[in-house]
Amino acid sequence: MSAPPASYTAAVEPYLTGAGIAKSSARIYRVSLTTWGWMLAGEPAPTGLARRGAKPPVFPLAAIDDPALPEVLAELAAAQADEMDADAVNRELSIARKAIGWWQRQGWIEGDPTIDIERRPAPPDRTKALAENQIASLWCLEVSLREKTFWKMLYESAARADGVLCLNVEDLYPADKRGKIIAKGGATEWIHWQSGTAQLLPQTRAAVRHQPQGPSRDTDARCARGDRPRPALPPAG
Repeated sequence: MSAPPASYTAAVEPYLTGAGIAKSSARIYRVSLTTWGWMLAGEPAPTGLARRGAKPPVFPLAAIDDPALPEVLAELAAAQADEMDADAVNRELSIARKAIGWWQRQGWIEGDPTIDIERRPAPPDRTKALAENQIASLWCLEVSLREKTFWKMLYESAARADGVLCLNVEDLYPADKRGKIIAKGGATEWIHWQSGTAQLLPQTRAAVRHQPQGPSRDTDARCARGDRPRPALPPAG
């Protein structure tokens, strides 16, 4: 235990550095805790674009233990939540509770004023995944070997279709069951497949060995690497 910081703002930075928050996440945490700073001070928080450049009000960290704060905070948080989707509301509530829990463990505060704030129910996931028998039927369709290879690779790797379309022969590492994709911005990403794709790839490469190079599909797919279509799974060589 150490002496508590004089203000809420002064308590945020020790939390971000002392709780092991990744540098890549610290900015998001800081914006969220700034928003909560206004509400913990009993005032409405900035919304929209104003959140990014906002500074929290100056108030003692000990004010978080005010017994009247939970009721006020619940009302402010409810109003703030109306400006955000459920996932964002729950994520920011989690960030606030993690910080409060860390401050409690330091002995800086005693209570948690977010105790009366409930997580928002997430909207139902209406995405319909194919059933196992539907997937099995898909592999039995009368389509080209190349098409089946694309489908199998997409299914086993869960990669984006445009990424798989941009795969070229030098991007494939069959022995490791993986392929290299250059994402937007030039970052290198790896996709991994399983035995189904591993079995189809050699057959596909052999089937297209003597075909002229060109786009891998009849569609005019454009790769993220540039404007010129590059052949995915092209002739080996």
